Amino acid sequence: MGDPRGFLRVRTRRELAERPVEERIRDWFDVHAEDGLQPWTTEQAARCMDCGTPFCMTGCPLGNIIPEFNDLVRQGKWEDAYHRLSMTNNFPEVTGRICPAPCEQACVLGIHQPPTMIKNDELTIIDQAWDLGLVTPMPPQRLTDMTVAIVGSGPSGLACAQQLTRAGHTVVVYERDDAIGGLMRYGIPNFKLDKRLLDKRVRQMEAEGTRFVTSTEIGRDISWDDLRSRYDAVVAAVGSTVPRDMSLPGRQLEGIHFAMEFLPDATRRVYGVKPVHDITAKDKHVIIIGGGDTGSDCLGTSLRQGAKDVTVLQIMSKEPDIRPDGQPWPTYARLYQKTSSMEEGGTYVYDTDSVEFLGDERVTVESSAKAEGFVADEKGHVTGLKVVNVAPGEKGPFTRQPGTERVLPADLVLISVGFLHPDTTTLLDQLPVELDRRGNISRDKEFATSQDGVFVCGDAGRGQSLVVWALAEGRSCAAAVDRYLTGATELPAPIVPSQRQMTLPR
Repeated sequence: MGDPRGFLRVRTRRELAERPVEERIRDWFDVHAEDGLQPWTTEQAARCMDCGTPFCMTGCPLGNIIPEFNDLVRQGKWEDAYHRLSMTNNFPEVTGRICPAPCEQACVLGIHQPPTMIKNDELTIIDQAWDLGLVTPMPPQRLTDMTVAIVGSGPSGLACAQQLTRAGHTVVVYERDDAIGGLMRYGIPNFKLDKRLLDKRVRQMEAEGTRFVTSTEIGRDISWDDLRSRYDAVVAAVGSTVPRDMSLPGRQLEGIHFAMEFLPDATRRVYGVKPVHDITAKDKHVIIIGGGDTGSDCLGTSLRQGAKDVTVLQIMSKEPDIRPDGQPWPTYARLYQKTSSMEEGGTYVYDTDSVEFLGDERVTVESSAKAEGFVADEKGHVTGLKVVNVAPGEKGPFTRQPGTERVLPADLVLISVGFLHPDTTTLLDQLPVELDRRGNISRDKEFATSQDGVFVCGDAGRGQSLVVWALAEGRSCAAAVDRYLTGATELPAPIVPSQRQMTLPR
């Protein structure tokens, strides 16, 4: 602990300045006006108390040694800080930008002061490391004769691949999209995560020996059983990609889409890639159903595309500003946090449920003509959404309140209410594995599925979660695969499959 009175001397917390709203909604660049290295960065890092029991580390599934890299930031020792951080985190440039920082909610200083700026310290370390040329390939000292196929290039798949490559195995990552990154590439808007950061990591991994195959869908282009026959081990890191739908009247209307049909197209346009669904919010009344992080991303994207107005519906009440009694320190508390997109515009409506999608009257085909098969049915296009207020009542926490129904105008509705489970259709047909009761791929304590030599990590096994948990899963799964292939491993395993966060932030 370099400055034992640092947290007493500096009691305020500084946040990175953001660009003016009127400027940033005209482009897709980072919303921040400054990077992490500021005149006050080392002073803020000195607020870390170097606690005897660093609860911040219990909030981080990666096991980051937070007090150590905080103190190295305080001293401006960027090379040492980078080596300390990279020992536990493969992609801190990602977590330093988009992680909700459960470590900060577990910070001891946060009991009576704003917590230490752990997330900014992490971001500053890795940005400095890139600028100073400290991030270099780490190829293995020797190669084994073992091969591993990893299906999916999201955070869990890439972390698993990098660990196994560095252990000396020959690793091939298969991705069905045209570029590597999974959710990080096409699920997170560019104004939150610049894709050039991913490109730099991919180049590093290629230099280490990892091979990448894009635009290849396992189960269609290559069968799962064929893949298993080619490799000594297979890791399914396919994510949780089946969206939760809404069975409401009018759901068949055009103009109603899942968030993950809308967001990837926006990123594709930024990088000159042809859109898949060709959805845009330009000049439309947009309604987003779901007020989590994905809903916020849809909001910021819609505003940048030139929407007339945007309404975000949340069935839950507005989160409290202070920690509720039922979510005590150091657990993750669901508190109200205003995102950068929320500051840019749009309207959040809480305690509101959706009742019915309304549309225009284009379904006018005569029944006789339809019977003859001469004219196809037209779905019609969504024009509005009927909603109703909800409140706790005798029938549950979301009891609809009579007399509160109303119609909101809508030209585009985005459904952002989470994901159910991975898409296992072809996997179950070609290489049957057991599923758990939620539809995720079942695994044992070694991340192994019911098929010998087939492992699963990330959201495909855990269910929808955070990037930081996906990274921890990938690292732990790599250790399990290495042990399966060689009988032992020196790779770290920060979590076990059954490990859960106390509260899952949305």
